[in-house]
Amino acid sequence: MDEVATPAAPEGSTATRRGRRTLVLIAAVALAPIVGATLAYYFFPRTAQTNYGKLLAVGPAPEVTGTTLDGKPFALSRLHGRWVLMHAGSGNCAAACARELYATRQARTIQGREQDRVMRAWLITDVATPDPRILQQHPGVIVARVPPGALTALPAGTAGIYLVDPLGNLVLQYPEDPDIKALGNDLGRLLRASSIG
Repeated sequence: MDEVATPAAPEGSTATRRGRRTLVLIAAVALAPIVGATLAYYFFPRTAQTNYGKLLAVGPAPEVTGTTLDGKPFALSRLHGRWVLMHAGSGNCAAACARELYATRQARTIQGREQDRVMRAWLITDVATPDPRILQQHPGVIVARVPPGALTALPAGTAGIYLVDPLGNLVLQYPEDPDIKALGNDLGRLLRASSIG
């Protein structure tokens, strides 16, 4: 008994049209992310994100040693493992010094739960004794007296605030009267991007 051949579907049949639609939909779904990304890149460019602080050439911070106010030995290298906001200058903390210490305190505080990853250091380069009221306003700051020439290896000496990474490298330098919010934003970005410290 001969088998009866099923006639081929006409060119314009419903099944053929349905198959073509399905193929077009699959292609559209596959190409949509590429087309969307391309349009976003050219028509909605992101603004360049820059640091507020001056980016320093990667290199270790100078080894600074001295004595804390209670007579214990101090070494900057002992702070490795944490991010360090470092201010240096006279123990007679004038208005500019007070603003810098305040900026480091606030920049650390606004990091919320991450603030324990950040330490603050005030390196005193003369024999002046800090006002106890200043010290009371900055609990947790490490205060150490260091030799006057100990900080000459820093890019701008004792001017401004320096940020040292957990590996002991100088990362950023901030001006003497910094924008606290911008400093805090820099610090926050680094804490989010880094798994160390």
